[in-house]
Order: sequence, then structure tokens, then C-alpha cells
Amino acid sequence: MRTHATTAVTTTAVTTTAVTTAVTTTSSTTAATATGAIAAVRNLGILAHVDAGKTTVTERILYLTGTTHKRGEVHEGTTVTDFDPQERARGITIFAAAVSCAWAGHRINLIDTPGHVDFADEVERSLRVLDGAVAVFDAVAGVEPQSESVWRQAERHGVPRIAFVNKLDRAGADLDTAVAAIRERLHPCPLAVQLPIGTEESFTGVVDLVHLRALTWHDDGTPQEGPVPAHLEAEAGERRRALAQAVAERHADALEEYCAHATLSAATLTTALRDLTRTGEAVVVLCGSAYRNRGIEPLLDAAVAYLPSPLDVPPTRSADRAQQREADPRQPLTALAFKVTAAPTGRLTHLRLYAGTLRKGATVLDTATGRRERVARILTVLADRHTETEHARAGDIVAVIGPRHTRVGATLCDPDHPIVLEAPVSAEPVVTVAVEARRTADTDKLATALARLAEEDPSLRVATDPETGRRTLSGLGELHLEVAVERIRREAGVEAVIGRPAVALREALLRGVTGFVHRHAKQDGGAGQFAHLVLDVHPLPPDAEGEFAFTSTVTGGRVPREYVQAVEAGCRDALAEGPLGGHPVTGVAVTLADGATHPKDSSELAFRTAARNGLREALRASRLHLLEPLAEVDVTVPEDALGTVLGDLAARRGHVRATEPGPGPGAAARVNALVPLAELFGYAGRLRGRTQGRGTFTTRPAGYAPAPPPAG
Repeated sequence: MRTHATTAVTTTAVTTTAVTTAVTTTSSTTAATATGAIAAVRNLGILAHVDAGKTTVTERILYLTGTTHKRGEVHEGTTVTDFDPQERARGITIFAAAVSCAWAGHRINLIDTPGHVDFADEVERSLRVLDGAVAVFDAVAGVEPQSESVWRQAERHGVPRIAFVNKLDRAGADLDTAVAAIRERLHPCPLAVQLPIGTEESFTGVVDLVHLRALTWHDDGTPQEGPVPAHLEAEAGERRRALAQAVAERHADALEEYCAHATLSAATLTTALRDLTRTGEAVVVLCGSAYRNRGIEPLLDAAVAYLPSPLDVPPTRSADRAQQREADPRQPLTALAFKVTAAPTGRLTHLRLYAGTLRKGATVLDTATGRRERVARILTVLADRHTETEHARAGDIVAVIGPRHTRVGATLCDPDHPIVLEAPVSAEPVVTVAVEARRTADTDKLATALARLAEEDPSLRVATDPETGRRTLSGLGELHLEVAVERIRREAGVEAVIGRPAVALREALLRGVTGFVHRHAKQDGGAGQFAHLVLDVHPLPPDAEGEFAFTSTVTGGRVPREYVQAVEAGCRDALAEGPLGGHPVTGVAVTLADGATHPKDSSELAFRTAARNGLREALRASRLHLLEPLAEVDVTVPEDALGTVLGDLAARRGHVRATEPGPGPGAAARVNALVPLAELFGYAGRLRGRTQGRGTFTTRPAGYAPAPPPAG
């Protein structure tokens, strides 16, 4: 009997072990499957200067991946991502639009971003949640001003990029010139992995330098692979050797193979290019013509091969750097809201999931508000079209319906594992207009519409003038505000009256004061308030970072540390409105030189109040001047109108920095100038009139400069 019992126990133990092993194996298999799925995800952005062709690139990607069944065209207003009526009417991208597609076993979440400087904040919010990007360049214009701006934005976020030189079918298009411009202005190591077959109108395909093969496209966009054309064999071989050498110089494993064989295999070259792209040491450059459906398939292959998956980027960290979450669906839910929009289906909150799994009906914590929000629906997004799904996991970009109070930049997470991610930083507005309803009965509707606009676009600021009671709307440029006002008219049905635009001035310190004494004493029954401060106020050195610096040289504990922090906070309060006109004050260094406390009446509030009032008085005793915002302007103008345009820029207080003649007879010249932003209001119409509609211009912020004294 004992023997049988022992056998039974042993059998049970073996069975239990088998079950445990099976569960472990199943769990491991599930985890491996989830990891493999995340590895096949690419979260990418399309970045470019306005009119470089990025929306057309996006449309061709959607068509080739089978996501759409008809090629959309910008000039026809039929594109998927430019779905807003204003985008179609103006022919430019205004709002970042997310789409999803599949290619070669990978899922690509793509965000088509605006190329106009007035909508740079849309680009900033998109880059915050992207793992990689495709920068699109015009093969004729090369690196344009906004191309450089969005490139630097991606650089700040550490987003790896590949480049696509578009419009090679245009007259004057040249890949080598574009690559040279990238090298000169953006990155020291652009690596062209293709050689065009044909030039301008005769551009028909590319030579793939990695695999030494030719890819050509028929008129209907169908690709065909073949050998390198005989007339390009020598050039292709030379460029392949130069590419291999450049890669070997920067990649240890490639160098070892290159030293042994004086060349690199396609596999080694691909691996090395992927590593160099992801570390930012090199930029892979491809080429084509999106409008003619040439070069998009290799671009998709390159995006999958070279740009990172969510598993290839560092784990996301909390804003205080104390926590981190890996791209793992088994981790606690961690997501960032990067876009909020109103849609016919309800209020949409666009999320990037960094960790965990989000299921339909789940309750999440909004750490920005402390509220718990219920996710009623989860949607995959194709611009303004949506498909419902039951769940989303780490690495996904989706939209959700349900959260009512979530704002852009908020973190949604597991309520039992709270975390706060770093939110995207919105640019400061530079242009302000007064706005009021044409009919008094629409005043409340206008207020509601303005509040919704500011909720969707944090770079729009709504305020009320304390003196006049009029509402003001501030944004990043004249076009930015035009679009906002048109949305109010179209979506809210409110006709708004707009005042003349005004720029956001600053006040800068020229000469400060030393040993400025301020005593704050207040006694009105009970505990009072007491703080004694001695401040030194000086201009910041020209090479100093930031707009304000604070230090304390108080010794002996005369001012406790917590009160010193309150003094700094009070100084920041004071700098919000300067003595010249209530504008923000910049370029100020404040030193707390001495101070005194009262054993009962001193507090953080007392010292903060003393610092605020004391610095305001010190600024009134100092010498300041006004600064106005500048814009860097690039004007493309026919040669016969160049003199007129230069004269007009001079009349607008512009400083012309460079003038480049056109590349040939009849070609347009380019003018680069610094112009006060206030002088550019209405410039688009004036330029069209002076050039018979042939002149164009682009702008980007260029800092601040002293403003002229007021007239009279």
C-alpha cells in the first residue's frame, strides 16, 4: 500500500510539473509573439518644407500598401490626409494626420505633418511620439528653410531619419546637389544608396547601390527589377565602393569585413546602415518622383529596414526620470495624449502607447488631472476615418473615445501604477489679434469655440484684455490665426470681427541696479507677513542660456533655503509683466545678496510676495528697452521683379543677407532677409501684386531685436 501511495504521489508530481511546464511554455510563446508583433511596428513621420511633396508621398504609400484603392492628388483635393476643407482649399497640410498601413509583414503608423512654419507646433507634438521619420526634399530647391527647421526639431527629440529626394522628374532636379545641401546644412554624413536612371523628364528609375540592381517603373507605376544599365555600370560600381568605404569608416563590423575583402556584402551593408541610422551617425538618402509613382517601394523597404521599431528605442522615462517603462504589453499601461480633436463620432484623444495593453471599457488614470477616465472605444485611424478595435498594446498609435477631460500632453496610465511622462512643449505665440462676435447674440458661442480651439491646439492662446474686456487670440503667425478664425466660422457658425494683428513684444534689461532693498511687512490681525530682501539685478551675458538666471549669495542661514526658492518663484512672477508696457521681461540675472526674517511672521508666501514686488520696483529703477520678433524670410522672385522686391523689403525695415541669381536665363532669384514680423502682415498680397503672382515666400522665427522708439 505504501508503495502504491508513493507511486501515486510521484505520478501527481510529474503531472503537476508537466502542467507547470506547459503553462510556462505557453506564457513564453505568448510573450515572444507579442514581442515579435511590436518589433514589426514602425511609428514614422513625414517631414518636409511646404510643397516638397510629402503629402503626395504619403498618398502613394497608402495606395501601394493597399490601404486605399485610388491615388489621391493634392491639386484635386482628393488626398486622404489633407481632409480638412481648408487644407484642400489652400493646397497645404495644416493638421498632422495619422494613418496606418502594412508593408512586407510590418505595420507602419504614419503621421503626415505640416510643412508651414505657422503649424510647427503640430510637428513638435507628432515628433514627441514618433520613433523615426522620413524627411522629404525637393530635388530642385534642395534644403529649404522649413526643411531645416523640422530637421532640427527631429534632432532635438532624437528621432532617427532617412531622406527622400523627391521630384527628380522636374527640370533642374539633381540628386548630388540635394545631397551636398544636406551635407552642408543638416548632417555631415548623408549616404546616397541609389543612383537615378535618367534625368528630369527622362527619369525612369534608380540603381540600388546596396544590391547593385536596377529598379524601373512603367508609366502606370508598375516596378520592374533588372540588371544595372550598361551605361551606368562604371558609375554605379564607383558609387558602391564609395558607399562601402564611408560605411566601413563608421562601423566596426563593416570595417573588419572591408579590410578583409575590400568590399561589403549587401547583408553587412544593410545591417551597418541600420545601425548608423538609428544612432544618428549617418542619414540614408533615397530618391524618386512620388507624383509619377517612382521610388516609393524602395522607400518603404528602407523605412522598414533602417528605421527603429518601438523595441529599438530606449525605454520611456517619467518626467522626473525616476521611473521607466519598456515597450512590453505585460508592463503597466503607459500612454501619452498628443492630439485632441472633435469628430462626428465624438471627442477623439490620440494616444501613443509606450507600455502595457489598453482594452475597450478600461478605466485609466489621467495623471495631469488626477481623474479616472473610461475608454469607451478604441479606434485605428486613417486620417478622418476610423475602424474600431478591441484593444491596443505597447507601440501602437490609436485614438480613443471616452476621456472627457484629457488634454494634449496628459499621461494616461494604469491607476495602480501611476506615472507622468514628459509632455510636448508648445511654442510661445508671436502674433495676437482681438476677436469678437459680429452679433452680440453669438458672444457665448464665440467663447465656447475659442475654448475648444485652444484645447485642440495648445499653441493658440485665448485671453481677455483686463482694460477693454475684449478677447484676444494669439498664435504662431498670421496664417495660423486665419485658419483658426475660419474654423470658428465654419464649425461654430459664428462670424467673428478681427482686429489688426499685433506682435508679441519683449522687454530686455540694458542696465540694472545693485543692492536694491525691499522690505515687505503686513500686519492685519493674527500672524502677519514679513520679508526683507537685498537684490542685485543685472543683464544676462549675451552667451548665457535661457531668459532668466537666479542665484543666492546669502550666508549664515539669514534666509532659509525654502524661502530662497520662494524668492526665485516671486522673481519669475515679476518678469511676466515689465514696466515699459506689461510685456514679458527677458535677459535678467537676479542675485539674492542678503535678507532677514521674522521669527513668527516670515513665510514662503511673504518672501514670494516680497520678491515679486521688490523686483518690479528694481526694474522700474533700471533701464530697459523693447524687443520685437524677427522673421527670416526667403523670397523666390522672377529676375525682372527683383529690384522692386528688394526695395519693398527695405521699406519694411528688412535686412537683406543674401541674394542668389537664378541658375539660368529666366530662372527665379532667391532673396534671404531678416524682417520684423510686424512688417510682414499683408506681405503675401503685396508680393503677388508686385510680381504678377509669380513670387513666393516662406518665413521662420529668427529671435528678437531692439524695436524702434514709438512714433512721436
